[in-house]
Amino acid sequence: MKTTKKHEVRTTMENKLIVTMNRRVISLVLGILMLLSMLGLAACSNDAKSASSEEKTKNESPQDIEQQADPEKSVSENSNTNEDEIKDDTSSQADTSSDTSEIVEGNFKIGISQFAQHGSLDNCREGFLLGLAEQGFVEGENLTIDYQNAAAEMAVASQIAETFVGKDYDMIMAVATPAAMHAYNAAMDKNIPVIYSAVSDPVAAELAKPNGESVGNVTGTSDALPVEAQLKMIREIMPDAETIGILYTTSEANSEATVKIYEELAPKYDFKLVTSGIATSADIPLATDNILTKVDCLSNLTDNTVVESLPTILDKAFAANIPIFGSEVEQVGLGCLASEGVDYITLGKVTGYMAAQVLRGEKTANELNFETISESFLYINSATAEKLGVDIPQSMSDRALENFSEIGVLQ
Repeated sequence: MKTTKKHEVRTTMENKLIVTMNRRVISLVLGILMLLSMLGLAACSNDAKSASSEEKTKNESPQDIEQQADPEKSVSENSNTNEDEIKDDTSSQADTSSDTSEIVEGNFKIGISQFAQHGSLDNCREGFLLGLAEQGFVEGENLTIDYQNAAAEMAVASQIAETFVGKDYDMIMAVATPAAMHAYNAAMDKNIPVIYSAVSDPVAAELAKPNGESVGNVTGTSDALPVEAQLKMIREIMPDAETIGILYTTSEANSEATVKIYEELAPKYDFKLVTSGIATSADIPLATDNILTKVDCLSNLTDNTVVESLPTILDKAFAANIPIFGSEVEQVGLGCLASEGVDYITLGKVTGYMAAQVLRGEKTANELNFETISESFLYINSATAEKLGVDIPQSMSDRALENFSEIGVLQ
């Protein structure tokens, strides 16, 4: 019995030991499985982070990557960028301050009366404002401009002048002869200075004395055409031409004065002159048809009424294969064959300089003689030459200030 009990006890202990060992093995296996599972999750997480990093790197610019690699460099570059921006802002403020320091103190009002709407007169007005700005009178800052256009109507030009006088402006600026004459007549007894531009003959317009002195509180600049240079140019382009035609407005003193110069100089270059006077723009179509049957070419003046109708005249001249020679660059751009003319931007700027002297009180208008721009420039339209079958000498093409390759171009 004792032996049996001992055997039973031993058997029981062995069974317990086996169970314990099995439990430990199972626990160890479970631990290993859990460890493997954790390692797998970590690997997946790293793969995901790596993929996200690669995607972020693709989306980043090379500069961003470089900044991450060298943060000190990034800070330095950002600092330099900010400094550059500050310098730019400072420079801009300095420029503005510099401009402001040149502005003349005060508030000035100028009425601008332009007789007609066309390129040369527009350029004249633009140049005038540029000239004033260079002298410290800037529109929108210390200068107010009241611009009016008479649309080539004498009565309207007179009304504009009277209105400006009624508003007691500091100055009236008149563009073209009719506007200047009406402005001076209206302001003559009102102590308002009149500064004109694009007046071909101030003496003939009774705005100046024969010696160039002013007749009153009025002065300005003349766009007297270089008639002799124009005739010489026409002869060079058309060696066989005999007759030149001119259309002009009989009520424009500037045109009548220029026609007289043509009459005096045309024989010198073996030309006969045919002229046709008109009263209004309504007369132009019929007058153009008539004169084109009598001439080899037309030479255009700075006649305001005629220039305003230039597109109509050009159409008729092209149909008749007759060249028209202009008097300034805008007319050549529209389709005139060539021109020896003045630069109207420059003319306007000179006018602006004269006006600035008067506004500052350095001079009165009647103390300033009118000024004339004597230098002329050659302008050519090669598209017009081709259309008309005219050969332009190479020497002329080489010296032309501008050669248009299209018809109907406005500067």
